[in-house]
Amino acid sequence: MQNLSSSRAATPIAFVKAIVGAYERLGKSPAHALESAQIAPELLEDPTARISAAQMERISDAAMRELDDEALGWFSRRLPWGSYGMLARASISAPNLGVALKRWCRHHGLLTDDISLQVQTTKDITTISLTEQRDLGAMREFCLVSVLRNLHGVACWLIDSRIPLQGAQFPFAAPAHHQVYAVLFSGATTFEKPQAQIRMDARYLDLPLRRNEAALQQMLEHALPLTVLQYRRDRLLVQRVRQALAMHPEQTRSAHDLAALLYLSPRTLHRQLKDEGASLQQLKDEVRRQRAQDLLLRTDRPIKQVSTASGFQNEKSFMRAFKGWTGQSPAEFRHAAGTTPGSPGG
Repeated sequence: MQNLSSSRAATPIAFVKAIVGAYERLGKSPAHALESAQIAPELLEDPTARISAAQMERISDAAMRELDDEALGWFSRRLPWGSYGMLARASISAPNLGVALKRWCRHHGLLTDDISLQVQTTKDITTISLTEQRDLGAMREFCLVSVLRNLHGVACWLIDSRIPLQGAQFPFAAPAHHQVYAVLFSGATTFEKPQAQIRMDARYLDLPLRRNEAALQQMLEHALPLTVLQYRRDRLLVQRVRQALAMHPEQTRSAHDLAALLYLSPRTLHRQLKDEGASLQQLKDEVRRQRAQDLLLRTDRPIKQVSTASGFQNEKSFMRAFKGWTGQSPAEFRHAAGTTPGSPGG
């Protein structure tokens, strides 16, 4: 028998208690669901207890089937098994992720009016907001976290890509288990905000969907597989790295600093770039070379300033790198292009 608790235990027991509460309100026993997820009943009495993602998926699956409610008691009326499948089917024919997410949020309002979901894009950031239309009571935290986690999971699944979040926020005070939010949501999580939200790079919305009906059917055989499914590939990572290197040259000199800016660990950054057939050094060289050449051709800045602005810690390493790229020193490159300090071309 598979040991479901062998992986990292990060899901707070408070979410399990919320599921148990849904059973109790219907006068039903959660014993079978707890047993199938290998969750000892005594854990419910320990507010510091945690369960693994696999255990959470298993108990959610069992509860949704036994209660015939994919919302697990969040809303004033049940969402019968297959409700979220209808949303997925309505979204999967969309031309890109942006249209799919807007369809999902719009159609979610047909399932329940207890909450509403909106997708908004401002400049380069897309925000998915959840507005509460009634008091969700004891289910509030579990509902808001689950709906946004599931929607994020759907988005990742639809384009078959990791989508790193740039942040999440919630309208309640930080719970006792607030540390686990760093695992549940990438990026910083803040509390006591006007409404629940997650934020992501808007460029993901332009990506085409990569799933078909057969993949959808397979995904819908189980409840909530999206909340624990990890995506190694980030289809925008190379673009995001290039942009970060270009926009923040002095803050991305080390892999550690760059990874922090992208809400990744250095190890994950290197691994995912490798999966995409790229390397950090290669991208650094591309961006630094382009910036250095632009500055040398379009400005009359001294070589030392060009070096710093291109992301190098010292002029010597810049000179060595530039000669390796072009076969010329920066001064020779500038002179050959007819752009010397103080010239009209600068």
